Amino acid sequence: MAIVVGIDEAGYGPLLGPLVVSSVAFSMPEELLRADHWKVLSRAVAREKKNLAGRLLVADSKKAYTRATGLEHLRRTTLAHLYAMDRCPEVPQSAGPLLALLNCPCGDGLAEYAWYKSFPEKNLGGDRAAIEIASAVLANTLAAEGMKIVDMTCRVLDVGHYNRMVDVVKNKAGVLFTTVAGLINDAFCNGYGIGPDGMLQIIVDRQGGRDNYVPVLRKMFGELDLRVIRQDDRLCSYELTGRGKAMRLHFAVKADDRHLPVALASMVSKYVRELFVESLNSYFVERCTGLKPTAGYWTDGLRFVKDLESHKPQITYDPQKLIRQR
Repeated sequence: MAIVVGIDEAGYGPLLGPLVVSSVAFSMPEELLRADHWKVLSRAVAREKKNLAGRLLVADSKKAYTRATGLEHLRRTTLAHLYAMDRCPEVPQSAGPLLALLNCPCGDGLAEYAWYKSFPEKNLGGDRAAIEIASAVLANTLAAEGMKIVDMTCRVLDVGHYNRMVDVVKNKAGVLFTTVAGLINDAFCNGYGIGPDGMLQIIVDRQGGRDNYVPVLRKMFGELDLRVIRQDDRLCSYELTGRGKAMRLHFAVKADDRHLPVALASMVSKYVRELFVESLNSYFVERCTGLKPTAGYWTDGLRFVKDLESHKPQITYDPQKLIRQR
């Protein structure tokens, strides 16, 4: 058996709201490693919105979400995949249980933010019965192919934590890679029950314009032996061994278009981030007459902050917890 882990982020560029990085792990027969998993699972999932016919959309979150269509595809796909896991007893109905199922440790820190204090109780909405049906079809399709979703994990870097990390590592690229490396290490340590002859493959959407990961991998995993498999402007692949284990890492251009686990990680990250941005908007819009909500991206984020300034002293906030350092 093999384990394939996809890792992707949402919110790398914005001025407001968290950076979210997620990983999704599938077990599968080794002969399916190079397969098109959209085709393998075509009874349950599709990569295009057209002609879904009840199937789950699994695609790069930029294709799955628009402000006009809202969260429906992100919510349905994330919750259905979660419910297909053995450790998920029911479809989560609020944000707190969602974060718990995603192994996300940020919950205790949310009380620091006035706009996130009620986040754990935030209702997720959606058609629970439809999600359960889609999840059952997914679980049956996975089982028929000898596949299983073995883990879904999310890391939410709230703005305060993000800014503290920038102070330490000096740039946002370093913050992102440190978080990605943490998820890689978690997957390596976990093992997901594969035996000594099993194979762990981790696929990450390309981190900026980097085409040589050897220095950062040696820094993050200095105790492991590292072998370069391939290193060019489209794909960088490495094998790391140690602690009686081995893994292969692949940093691929447009991985979220080419690899289903990465696309799913992209959707999970985007879904969680949008829930946080919704909470931020609700808090401030309710308290500031005429304030327009924001998606948090740079230009509109600056507009939002400027508009907030005009509502002082009625509204106050800590800039270090609202506005990201660059």
